[in-house]
Amino acid sequence: MLKLLRKIVRTGRVTETAPLSTGPRPSHSLLGAADPLHGSVQIRQVDAGSCNGCEAEFAAAFGPVYDVERFGVRLVASPRHADALVVTGPVTRNMAVPLVKTFEATPGPKLVIALGDCARDCGVFAGGYGVAGSVADVLPVDVEIPGCPPTPDDIVAALRRVVGR
Repeated sequence: MLKLLRKIVRTGRVTETAPLSTGPRPSHSLLGAADPLHGSVQIRQVDAGSCNGCEAEFAAAFGPVYDVERFGVRLVASPRHADALVVTGPVTRNMAVPLVKTFEATPGPKLVIALGDCARDCGVFAGGYGVAGSVADVLPVDVEIPGCPPTPDDIVAALRRVVGR
């Protein structure tokens, strides 16, 4: 144990800062100074029927390496406390109504962020019997983050634009 502690002290910090990405851009005026969500943003993540690849990358963005919370982005457990909904996956028939109810429970002003290709255009699930459509077919989407799945760099860059930092 003492040998390990000595090695830790001798080596020091070996992590690196997360690189800034030129990734996805918001689909409308979220870059302006009049953004109602300028500052910190509370996010509720909703899985509308994904393969969980986007959730893994989204969780990595909140992990210690990328640490998107340092930019004022926080996860909340209730849509009633959220400023934005991050929706992953195509909207399945079983999740269409709960997704709309979650959106309605979110107080305004609110944003909807479509995370991943499946949320944007159904991706590989397009035309499936259980797929109701993309997130934009069910809710008004403000920000789209492309990728299958998008990298944590892209997620952090998009959320930084939403926050305005």
